Amino acid sequence: MRKLAFGYSTKCNISCEHCVATEDLSVGRKMDHDKAKEIIAEMAQAGVGGISFSAGEPFLYFTKIAELVKLCSQLGIYTRIVTNSFWAKTAESSDRLVSELKKNGLCQLRLSCSRWHQKNINKNNVLNAARSCQKIGLNYFISFITDFSKEDDQHEQFLRNHGLTFFPEPVIYAGRAESFKRRSILTDYQANYCDMNPYLTPDLDMYACCDAGSHFPETNFFYLGNLSDNTMEQLFTKSETDCLHNLIRTMGITNIASFTGMKAREIITYSKCELCRKLFNSPETLTRLRTEVSQLAAWSR
Repeated sequence: MRKLAFGYSTKCNISCEHCVATEDLSVGRKMDHDKAKEIIAEMAQAGVGGISFSAGEPFLYFTKIAELVKLCSQLGIYTRIVTNSFWAKTAESSDRLVSELKKNGLCQLRLSCSRWHQKNINKNNVLNAARSCQKIGLNYFISFITDFSKEDDQHEQFLRNHGLTFFPEPVIYAGRAESFKRRSILTDYQANYCDMNPYLTPDLDMYACCDAGSHFPETNFFYLGNLSDNTMEQLFTKSETDCLHNLIRTMGITNIASFTGMKAREIITYSKCELCRKLFNSPETLTRLRTEVSQLAAWSR
């Protein structure tokens, strides 16, 4: 199933130190609303079965996003909203907004939580939003973003104490988080496959990976094009027929890194997204991989 992260706006009401964005999110950029509806209709025609409204803070444009969710529901598209829960200051206000989204056909709410978010948003907001979902019957989960340090223990325990559904997700060392001190990698040697769901910006630029996006300035490896010059079908097809994109999905980044000659003990010092950037934001490495892609594809157990 084709899925996509839909960047209706890059505007956000908070500025977290770990955010992958580098621009001024308090101003942000916004997609034309009528154009957004046209694009969603085109996505349905292109077989897109899932849309995640993310990028900035979607609830800053609640009425508009709720309208787009309703359109997706009418077109049979699964929808998720990613939010920092600033709007859930009270149980009553949270119930009201979650009820409206449920009525409009929203399928899932993803609540961001971390020690960086919670410097700006009271952790009880996340609790209120989750409780509203439980009460109203809307699927939800909490994205617990962490660098796996002891500082995060109290935040994780808060989620456990209240019986909330959450999944730990590693910090991506890009954007504002690029200056963070790297953690030691304490895990087994992993393949590091990546689904690479595309990301559409408010300016209608489309990238093959929602986590990487524009963070590859040396090569633009994941850039697919702009919807002003291409159809949605063309942009999806561009990624789906790219041999290296497909090998990231099927072979995994770790094996590609090994193919290039990186030592195993060096590979495991990188997180998945960092390793991807090391390989594919290097013009020299990318040129070599493009040249030797047939050998890489045949390089298997």
